[in-house]
Amino acid sequence: MSLERFINQAVSSWMSNEGPHSDIVLSSRVRLARNLADYHFPLFLKANEAKDMTVQISEGVQDGYQLERLEMEQLSPLQKRVLVEKHLISPYLADNAAYGAVLLSESEDISIMINEEDHIRIQCLAPGLQLKEVLEKANELDDAIEGKVKYAFDEQRGYLTSCPTNVGTGLRASVMIHLPGLVLTQQLSRIIPAISQLGFVVRGIYGEGSEALGNIFQISNQLTLGKSEADIVDDLISIVHQIIAHEKSAREVLANTSSIRLEDKVFRSYGVLTNSRIIETKEAAQCLSDVRLGIDIGYIRNISRSILNELMILTQPGFLQQYAGGPLHPEERDIRRAALIRERLQLEENC
Repeated sequence: MSLERFINQAVSSWMSNEGPHSDIVLSSRVRLARNLADYHFPLFLKANEAKDMTVQISEGVQDGYQLERLEMEQLSPLQKRVLVEKHLISPYLADNAAYGAVLLSESEDISIMINEEDHIRIQCLAPGLQLKEVLEKANELDDAIEGKVKYAFDEQRGYLTSCPTNVGTGLRASVMIHLPGLVLTQQLSRIIPAISQLGFVVRGIYGEGSEALGNIFQISNQLTLGKSEADIVDDLISIVHQIIAHEKSAREVLANTSSIRLEDKVFRSYGVLTNSRIIETKEAAQCLSDVRLGIDIGYIRNISRSILNELMILTQPGFLQQYAGGPLHPEERDIRRAALIRERLQLEENC
C-alpha cells in the first residue's frame, strides 16, 4: 500500500481540517459518562446483559447517525492498539472490557464506547478550539440515547458513574495543545499549578499517566459535580485562551531574543527527520514539535502544519506495524518510523 493511500485510510478525516487557534490547539474533545438504570454496572455485568445493552444503545443512535459498530472481542490486539493511538477508544476498553464495543462515525469525530468503565462513554472530537461545538454534538447524541433507555440518575448527585470522580455531569472536556514556547522559556512549570488550583489538570498526550511527547499536553476538568456542563466548558475555554496568549508571547520572545538559535533548532530537527535511518518515538516527537514551531513562526513554508497531527499518530507503534503488515521488534519499528517520516515529508514537498 502506498503511503498516500495509507494516510487517507488511517488518519481520521476530521484531523485534516483546521479550527480556531489551530496553530496552538490541536483538538477539542468532550466525553460524557453514562450508565443504564436497569443493568448492573460494567464490573458486575453478565455476558447476556452486555450484548443486550449494546444492541439497545446502538439502536438509540442509529436513527439519526450512521455509526459502525466494532466489537472488541472481534478485533486483534494490533487493531485495538491503533484505535487507542487515534484516541477513538481508551486503553481500558482495549485491554479490560470483556464485552466492550465502540460505535464510530465515518469521519471518526464521534466515538461511543460501550461497556468501558461505564456502560456508555460518548466522545466527540473537533480540530482547534471548538469545545462548545463538540459539547452540543455530544448532548444531541446523549438525548438520542436517553430517548431509548433509562439512565442511572439521582436528583441530588446527578449521573451515577462507576468512578466517584465522574459523578454529576459525567463530563470530561479537554483540549490537546502544543506548547513549545512555554516549555523552551521554562514558564510551563509555573502555569500548571495555577491551572490545578482552578480545578483542571494537565496531562500527557494519552491522558492520565502518559508522557507529554513533543510538547503536546492535554488539559481537562477534574471536577464534574457542582457545576453545569456549560460552566465547565466555559471555564476551560477561558483557561485555554489565557494559555494561548502566554504561548504566543513566549514564541515572540524566542523569535526576538534567540532568533538564530531557534532557527538552528528548527532546521536541525528538520534535518534529523529528513535524513535519519533510525529514530525512536521520543526523539521523533521532539523533532516534529520543533518543525511544527518552525512552520507556525514562518521559518518553514513548504510544509502544512497538519503534518504534525498526522505524523504524531502515524509514527506510533500500532500504526507502524499496521503499515508494515505485521508485528515489528522495537528496532524494526524505529527503522520503519524513520523511513515513514522521510517519505511523508518528501510527499509533502512534492505536493
